[in-house]
Amino acid sequence: MTPEPADTPADPAADTFAEKLTLEEKASLTSGRDTWHTTGLPGALRPLTLADGPHGIRRQVKGSGDALGLTNSVPATCFPPAVTLGSSWDAGLARRVGEALAREASALGVDVVLGPGVNIKRSPLCGRNFEYFSEDPHLTAVMAGAVVDGVQSLGIGACVKHFAVNNQETDRMRVSADVDEATLREIYLAAFERIVRESAPAMVMCSYNKINGVYASENHWLLTEVLREEWGFDGVVVSDWGAVNDRVAALAAGLDLEMPPTRTDQEIVDAVRSGRLAEGAVDRAAGRLHALAGRLDGAGRFEDWDAAAHHELAREAARASAVLLKNDGGVLPLDPRARQRVAVIGELAATPRYQGHGSSHVVPTRLDSAWDALNAAAGPEVTLTFAAGYRLDGAADAGLAGRAAEVAGAADVALVFLGLPDEAESEGFDRTTLDLPAVQTELLREVAAACPRVVVVLANGGVVAVSEWQDSAAAILEAWLPGQAGGTAIADLLLGAHSPSGRLTETIPERLADVPSYLHFPGADGRVVYGEGRYVGYRHHDTLETSVAYPFGHGLTYTRFEYTDLDVRETGPNAWTVECTVTNTGGRAAAEVVQLYVAFDEERPTRPRHELRGFAKAELEPGAGTRVSFTLTGRDIARWSAASGGWRIDPGRFTVEVGASSRDIRLRAELETPGDGYAAPLGRMSTLGEWLDHPVGGRVLLERLGNAPGLTGAAQGSPALFELARGIPLAKFSTFGIGLSGDVVDELVAEVAGGA
Repeated sequence: MTPEPADTPADPAADTFAEKLTLEEKASLTSGRDTWHTTGLPGALRPLTLADGPHGIRRQVKGSGDALGLTNSVPATCFPPAVTLGSSWDAGLARRVGEALAREASALGVDVVLGPGVNIKRSPLCGRNFEYFSEDPHLTAVMAGAVVDGVQSLGIGACVKHFAVNNQETDRMRVSADVDEATLREIYLAAFERIVRESAPAMVMCSYNKINGVYASENHWLLTEVLREEWGFDGVVVSDWGAVNDRVAALAAGLDLEMPPTRTDQEIVDAVRSGRLAEGAVDRAAGRLHALAGRLDGAGRFEDWDAAAHHELAREAARASAVLLKNDGGVLPLDPRARQRVAVIGELAATPRYQGHGSSHVVPTRLDSAWDALNAAAGPEVTLTFAAGYRLDGAADAGLAGRAAEVAGAADVALVFLGLPDEAESEGFDRTTLDLPAVQTELLREVAAACPRVVVVLANGGVVAVSEWQDSAAAILEAWLPGQAGGTAIADLLLGAHSPSGRLTETIPERLADVPSYLHFPGADGRVVYGEGRYVGYRHHDTLETSVAYPFGHGLTYTRFEYTDLDVRETGPNAWTVECTVTNTGGRAAAEVVQLYVAFDEERPTRPRHELRGFAKAELEPGAGTRVSFTLTGRDIARWSAASGGWRIDPGRFTVEVGASSRDIRLRAELETPGDGYAAPLGRMSTLGEWLDHPVGGRVLLERLGNAPGLTGAAQGSPALFELARGIPLAKFSTFGIGLSGDVVDELVAEVAGGA
């Protein structure tokens, strides 16, 4: 018989719910009624309505469009996708976006929003990176958790996805992600864990791919042992659409709901009656769906939403998330009242690219272009002239490029809008290059030759290479995919109504070959090896001190900030409070993102050099300062130990770093931890060095050997020989004539086990 999940539903009523149903009825509940609804039972359980997406509600128009509703959905606010919202580093803002999503979902009759996506950006080439927050799990957990909290605060369920290790689109429905457990725990599962523990999402969506050879939908270790038994998840595990390959194996592993339906309920019934599947697995799945319906039925419904207010929130989110990469000579902001000629170049200024393609595509309630917004906000002394410069399909057009160079030559400043076309990035396939279209970079060079002051505004869902062309621009504003109000938000920033305050959530490499996953992504022959391990993004670059175009956490504003008065206080065992003062020393109001890292300086790295462990966004008027406080816990300095199968805190010294990016550290303090007291168990094949370093084993071994004058003499007379000996398992010394026969080693192992 297949293994039976050992958990129980959180709602005691769910235990008895399944007892009232026939096996056929219970089996029917584990598969959807149709593409967007769960199965209901008259008088017993209502069907739930599910809808994409992470940054806007994609509710299919009834009776129209394709099966997935990708081509026709009801208008809803298109908020900035996760790539953009994450760059705000503002959890409060993310929560407000979540609340707005819930209002719209409620008004549109949706029970569960299929988002947010919390997968890690292992490679900038992943075609779905626009739906994900960061290369860092802490930042991802905080920002995505805030969205979940916002959605669920109004009684709508959130579904975090894609669980787990879904970091590419290439062969996504079959590929096996081969990852060691320390990397899984520290990088790819960490955000899911924190969100499950702290935000209790209604649903978790399993991914298509395999993890170490086992499909996520059939992975008992992942769905039951880790998700439910370790983390305490009591919601519904739903498949990604079409991710189930074997419904019987999936139910046994802990999957509750297959979407969309495959009409194979009889397989479940037959498996139970033949003894291949425990009926308890079906009971639990049915019970969880019943419990979820009860959880969601407790909230009131919204009849409508304030479309104008939500548009303004989308504008605020886009504005807070744009990252000013460079601003040489203070070319930005432009003064909207000064007499000047401004060339606006690039079709993307008039035809905005504001979201990615695939299942998250939203029909917006309205759409702002930067060209229209600039015309509306600029004063009468500003002369604006537009030139398309290029075609969005990427085809060369000498006439458009020539006209753009002519317009730029007559201008005091040129605003050049560049970015990736729609077809360059989408769910379903990965990118093959970080480069912008060649027609755009060539246009930029021509514009830069004609106009002395050039500002580039980028529109892209994944990182693009900047090293080869950034010298042609005095300023670069990375606007990402800014949602439906992005055009107005960009004008706010360019004309100085607001200061940019976004920060990079992923490193911009100098070249694709510098990306740590470069030699492994996207794999071949049905497998992708995560050979870079825990060294993802800045963890790799900062450990090896490699050159990057722009580091993780980087972003400029229209002012300057000073960091002072670092104070670190121990508040308990492996617990500290870290505080500092941040002051706006410039002449404009702006927000600073204060970042806390924990650093480990090792001669030979055994873990990333430093890792983000906290952040706070502080909005400050000129001359104003504020005290920023962080809490540091033992988990923040722990590592996953595969040997012990748990989180371990090693004794020793570490450093807390506070700064404006991973490479702009302003304040440091060195701390020491006694560790967690854990000592690894010793056995026959533990090395001499492991025995000597063990708090009990070292004493027992030296006593048995009469304090081992031979060992101490070897250490003093031949350090190299002693280091060789330290690496030899104790059992191997049985033939060396130093009193460590096999029987003696067995006695030592037993003595240490009894005294540890």
